[in-house]
Amino acid sequence: MRIIADLHIHTKYSRATSKDMNLSTLASWAGIKGIDVLGTGDFTHPAQFASIEETLETAEDGLFKLKKDKSPEAVRFMLTAEVSNIFSQNGKTRKVHSLLLAPDVKSVRKMNSAFSKLGNIASDGRPIFGFSAKDLLKIVLDASPEAMLIPAHAWTPWFSIFGSKSGFDSIQECFGDLSKHIYAIETGLSSNPQMNWRLSSLDNITFISNSDAHSPSKLGREANVLDADLSYSEITGIIKKKDREKFLFTVEFYPEEGKYHYDGHRDCKVRYSPAETIKANKTCPVCAKGLTVGVMSRVAELSDRPEGFTPPNAIPARHMVPLEEILSETLEVCVSSNKVKKEYRRLITEAGSEFSILLDMEEADLIRLAGEKTASAISKVRSGDISITPGFDGEFGKIKIFSKTADITASPLQPKLF
Repeated sequence: MRIIADLHIHTKYSRATSKDMNLSTLASWAGIKGIDVLGTGDFTHPAQFASIEETLETAEDGLFKLKKDKSPEAVRFMLTAEVSNIFSQNGKTRKVHSLLLAPDVKSVRKMNSAFSKLGNIASDGRPIFGFSAKDLLKIVLDASPEAMLIPAHAWTPWFSIFGSKSGFDSIQECFGDLSKHIYAIETGLSSNPQMNWRLSSLDNITFISNSDAHSPSKLGREANVLDADLSYSEITGIIKKKDREKFLFTVEFYPEEGKYHYDGHRDCKVRYSPAETIKANKTCPVCAKGLTVGVMSRVAELSDRPEGFTPPNAIPARHMVPLEEILSETLEVCVSSNKVKKEYRRLITEAGSEFSILLDMEEADLIRLAGEKTASAISKVRSGDISITPGFDGEFGKIKIFSKTADITASPLQPKLF
């Protein structure tokens, strides 16, 4: 069966998140989006772990559902969390975020017991530890050999394994002799698989995509589409094996829309392409300080292949724009307007889910459902016939579907899958 999984989210116990990020509300929004398997988020936080034990019950192997939801279509949850490690290695300060997946409550309890002795896990849903990412991996594997650590948003400048400000140049440099236990990386909103294909060192690594949502409406802005049974071991097995037959594709943000795609200084209103950054010697012309070097430049720095290279075992990607953003342009109002919310609710009620609309519906059905302009906008997004002002230094990029006033066209897409 086809399942859509979004495994990296946060809850109300993490900083800068919506108070609505609780398991019941998350399950409702997952249904709206069309997500079958959703990460619990924040299992390291005592209050969230208590909520997991109180609110969820076992459904299938390593997956859970709300106790109150007795329907066979109930959204499944996987036990997940994000951890921040800030440490010194080889004379440099490193800041690495990791996504943790756990097969059962017992394993989470073991991890949390170890973490509580090494830091304050109650201060934030994404705890900060002073030990290395490699030591984190040891704790995870000691809790369960079936648990996984996946470097999160692997290219963002400040807090990631490859980040320009505080990361490493390779998985091996970060994890040493435990690198064999790193099967996947999360590409993040400002990067996509095509960019990662430029590094031959990542050819055996699976690229996954998740929303990293801090509010319910952001669920599913990136996701993973698998041909799999509802099972923790099968889902993680597909990821570990990089099973191209069962890992159908990832759903991607256009990376240009991500907050760190280009380089620059937001406060100085300086946004540079990689070529411009090289000419400027990575220095801001306004304040004379170092630019925040973004994902596109960092990928180019570490790559050993040209743009457009596709490895033979590459898993496809489909790029999408969230439906509310599409409606904002077609209705010519801001994305948070009541007009957008009303039309969004109508479309979801009639179609069943956002992913049904964005991924599956034929154009004729889209026209009947949403009208010619919205149907045309969705088709243009699917084909990449849009333009984008790239995001930089913490500012999201701006997409234009109809008016070609943005700076660049979208990234090239994989062939349409169906």
